[in-house]
Amino acid sequence: MLTLSITWHMACHIDDIPADGGACALIDGHQIAIFHFARRGEWYATDNQCPHRQQMALSRGMTGSHQGEPKVACPFHKKTFSLRTGQCLTDDEYQIRTYPVRVENDQVFVGIEG
Repeated sequence: MLTLSITWHMACHIDDIPADGGACALIDGHQIAIFHFARRGEWYATDNQCPHRQQMALSRGMTGSHQGEPKVACPFHKKTFSLRTGQCLTDDEYQIRTYPVRVENDQVFVGIEG
């Protein structure tokens, strides 16, 4: 069984991400959307690119939840994705990659498998 290690990258300071919103960070040449659900005390990271039309826009999407599932909706075409699994909640054809997040000393770290 192959196990991949995770490399943690310092992405930003907690104040760089709006409460109950998202922002984008460039990590290893990839745009990563980082979301802070302040009301739930949770952090998520996904690809910033919406697979529907390949637009780098998810960090600017509308966040919320549906039946307890945290989600983000693409601001252009409203495809909605689970922030936990990356699965599109409105169209089974699409999925985005998700990344682990940890916060230490007011800094946000995103884990990249490699």
